[in-house]
Amino acid sequence: MGSPSPSSSSSSIGAETPKKTTVSLFRNAMKRKHSFIQFFAMSGILFLSVRSLGQKYRIYDLQEDMAALQDEQRSLTDRINHIKSSLRHEASLDSSGIFASRLRRLFGDDQ
Repeated sequence: MGSPSPSSSSSSIGAETPKKTTVSLFRNAMKRKHSFIQFFAMSGILFLSVRSLGQKYRIYDLQEDMAALQDEQRSLTDRINHIKSSLRHEASLDSSGIFASRLRRLFGDDQ
């Protein structure tokens, strides 16, 4: 008979333990409320700093892309100008002038 009563008392203690730990965690948190607030504030600042750092490197990558696109634009502009000058030179060799007048209309030049 002595053994059934301790087993019943131990099962009731085991059932109360999770409830006590959640209550004690809540009480502990309330005692150290300022520490928890400081922890959450600092972790928020950390996350914002990491995000800002990622955006900083994203800006650097975009600036590099912009520089590459500007170089490509200059290259294409030079190529177009070279093609135009070559066509104008060929048009100047034509004695009838029809080709030159069509090129002027096509390019919108007053030359």
